Amino acid sequence: MNDSDTRTCRWGILGAATIAMKNWQAILRSGNGVVRAVASRDAERARAWIDANQAQHPFPEVPEAVAGYEALLARDDVDAVYLPLPTGVRKQWVLAAARAGKHVLCEKPCGGSAADVEEMVAACREAGVQFMDGVMFMHSDRLPALRQVLDDRETVGTVKRIASQFSFLAPEDFLAGGNIRVNTSLEPLGSLGDLGWYTIRFSQWVMNWEMPATVTGRIINETADGVPIEFSGELIYGSGPTASFYCSFLTEHQQWANVSGTKGNVDLRDFVLPYYDNELSFTASNAHFEVDRCDFRMERHDTRHAVAEYSNSHPSAQETKLFRNFADLALAGKPDDHWPQIALQTQQIMDACLASGRQGGKPQALG
Repeated sequence: MNDSDTRTCRWGILGAATIAMKNWQAILRSGNGVVRAVASRDAERARAWIDANQAQHPFPEVPEAVAGYEALLARDDVDAVYLPLPTGVRKQWVLAAARAGKHVLCEKPCGGSAADVEEMVAACREAGVQFMDGVMFMHSDRLPALRQVLDDRETVGTVKRIASQFSFLAPEDFLAGGNIRVNTSLEPLGSLGDLGWYTIRFSQWVMNWEMPATVTGRIINETADGVPIEFSGELIYGSGPTASFYCSFLTEHQQWANVSGTKGNVDLRDFVLPYYDNELSFTASNAHFEVDRCDFRMERHDTRHAVAEYSNSHPSAQETKLFRNFADLALAGKPDDHWPQIALQTQQIMDACLASGRQGGKPQALG
């Protein structure tokens, strides 16, 4: 890294994906990152993608369009790569990036299997580069605020139950094969990989990374090729709490999570993609039930907690913090092993849920 770039992480983007357009802006607003190059299978597609982004949110120096992912990884002006390529080809390019000495920010699900992710994590560790998945809500200021409430022992008490749902109603052409998320070779995990990754991750965060003792899963609907498009799962923790999740391409847009305990519960209505606003919030509920002879009264006692954070397109937004935090680790040259470990853990739990679903709901032990 040149002396002039010691405070700037120089990014390369592998693939002109739609989600990468959002993250182009996140890098621009991060304050410690810049996009140097974008690779596609042909340079013209990369150039058109760069031009579309530059027209709305321009970098002072226009990133270079590169033909082929190998060519981008060979550049000496790229420190880190953002990899939004399909899951089916992701492992190949994570391993190639590690060999090239590039830090890797990887979209989710990270791999087709936990074995693949173990190999990816090991390669990045051996190369001394940072590996992290692209779960944006992990970098929001809302999580520390929520942790404070969960840990106060009064609002929720002892956690007993976690429940979450992430779903959207996909159009007919999407489900008919018009989107890679129902393509068995590109995205074989379907809604479980695309949406369930977030619900599992939230439960694991609440549980401070305790692995479930057992899990079960149910494939409610799948494509003719066996790609899950509606899935539910149950996680049983050895310490007592349980967690359920539901992810679907067949149910209207919802992204809620609830944590219930012995004294109350907290509710998030937008835990993945925050509602458009300049603050992010959650609600703590401590209802009181009282019986006075013929009168049965359920009293609502809600407290709204909020943090000053824009939902998107802002230096304070969670996606911007994701790229800022990653760049800080890359620039420091001291990879944080927490991030690859929780990515691998998420994949292991997801794999076990899918295995259970394939076996008619048979419990899978994780320990």
